[in-house]
Amino acid sequence: MVKVTVPATTANIGPGFDTLGLALNMYNVYEFMEISEGLIIEGCPDKYINEDNLVYKSFQITADIIGKKAKGLRISMTADIPVSRGLGSSSACIVGGVFGANAMLGGNLSKDELFKIAVNIEGHPDNIAPAVYGGLTASIVEEGTPYCVSYNISDKLKFCALIPDFETSTSEARKLLPEEITFQDAVFNVSRTAVLLKALEEGSFQLINIALKDKLHHKYRKTLINDCDDIKKICAENGSKALFISGSGPTLMNIIENSDFTNKIKDSIMNLKYEWEIKYLSADTKGVIVEQ
Repeated sequence: MVKVTVPATTANIGPGFDTLGLALNMYNVYEFMEISEGLIIEGCPDKYINEDNLVYKSFQITADIIGKKAKGLRISMTADIPVSRGLGSSSACIVGGVFGANAMLGGNLSKDELFKIAVNIEGHPDNIAPAVYGGLTASIVEEGTPYCVSYNISDKLKFCALIPDFETSTSEARKLLPEEITFQDAVFNVSRTAVLLKALEEGSFQLINIALKDKLHHKYRKTLINDCDDIKKICAENGSKALFISGSGPTLMNIIENSDFTNKIKDSIMNLKYEWEIKYLSADTKGVIVEQ
């Protein structure tokens, strides 16, 4: 049996659209076992128990690349990462399937090679990179090949995810974005992304709050997030150091100093129209873990 543990991820992180990602200490666990024949999928909703399951499809794509196949396959999963909430659930499924296939079938592919396979399946690297390598990452794609670098992140920084009881679609969220932006807006985001990386490394809350500002996607995507302005106000009044949309939403991510913040906002959040789960998190520094 092969066990693959994959962290949740938050992408974009303000101005770093389709570039920055951070792994968080919330996990999906996938177990793979070869069986005599057929496909058994356990631990997920019935609508995902079929050959279109993203974990299974990613496993099969990787198996084809390796040039080996399983007689039959049992996939058992324990999923703590919520689906369609902007916390990298799709990336976790892909990374789980890719790394599970390599380990179970003896593919001997390196982590970097598996990263590239996973990005090709997902289509963009911002969530895949932190899921694979852990910590804070920045990614680019050059002529179809993804590249990733890692940055240190201060252990002073903690996170509070506000996860609603409604979903948003990444594809629908992308449709809201403009096809063109001004030169000034491009400079605004490029400069803040560069500064943000150093601010996250040093744990400078004041600079993080300034550098997290964005002009590419936030103002468009917030229209899909119910209670967004109310939550921003509640969090600011209770000591949030910064707030940003996680991925394409609808999860809203706070950067905070300690867990006291979660208790301070609880009553106000409960009085909103929609239900929001309050999740205290910290950075995951290890990324995907494979056990055999």
